[in-house]
Amino acid sequence: MISYNGVDADFSLEGKTAIITGGAAGIGYATAEFFAKKGVNLVLADLNPNADAAAKKLGPKNIGVCGDVCDAAYRKSVIDAGIAAFGKIDILVNSAGIAALEKAEAISEDFWNRTININLTASFMMAQVFGAYLIEHNMPGSIVNIASQAGVIALDKHVAYCASKGGVISMTQVLALEWGKYGIRVNCVSPTVVLTELGHKAWDGPVGDAFKKEIPAERFAEPDEIAAIIAFLCSKNAAMITGHNLLIDGGYTIK
Repeated sequence: MISYNGVDADFSLEGKTAIITGGAAGIGYATAEFFAKKGVNLVLADLNPNADAAAKKLGPKNIGVCGDVCDAAYRKSVIDAGIAAFGKIDILVNSAGIAALEKAEAISEDFWNRTININLTASFMMAQVFGAYLIEHNMPGSIVNIASQAGVIALDKHVAYCASKGGVISMTQVLALEWGKYGIRVNCVSPTVVLTELGHKAWDGPVGDAFKKEIPAERFAEPDEIAAIIAFLCSKNAAMITGHNLLIDGGYTIK
């Protein structure tokens, strides 16, 4: 059962420990920065060999674990490293992902499998090993998966990406259903274009300007906007929110 403990006007996450996959860049790193301000111990899991250096920039105790989230041994090593460093883990943010685009008729099986494996399968498997740890130790916890507006609408040249992110949303709902009795909350966020370094490279210019005209808010999202919502979902203020897909799209999908 998920208990009610009142609300926290200061939005504190002091003393919590979070694993963030894809944590060395983009939305993952923005989330790490926001978490660090809230007193969260950080475990950044990333392919980037500078993952530990990125973590240390946010606090000397924080750690980075370099590796491939698609690898089962690596996923377990991330959990083990977090426990060794901080004694427990409370939060998982599945931020690792790719957004390779191609016309449906041109997609190879390898292209399809890589997108599904990284965006969906690895997210589930990371959630599974984290959830099993919480259940074994009778601990509550929070998981936030990064989906996309592409998980609820069709976008041109996005068939593999849309399928993977739609799967993340469904996976989130089922995990919330199964694990609520253990005090584990599972939610996801579905952003529009986010102006990370890669977001700027892909969308700065005429194509992005045209896209923004289709968004009621008339702009794209900033990384710290996504991070703030993720932090809220991990706080006790969101204790009654589980199985939810929160669209952060400036109204794009209401049309």
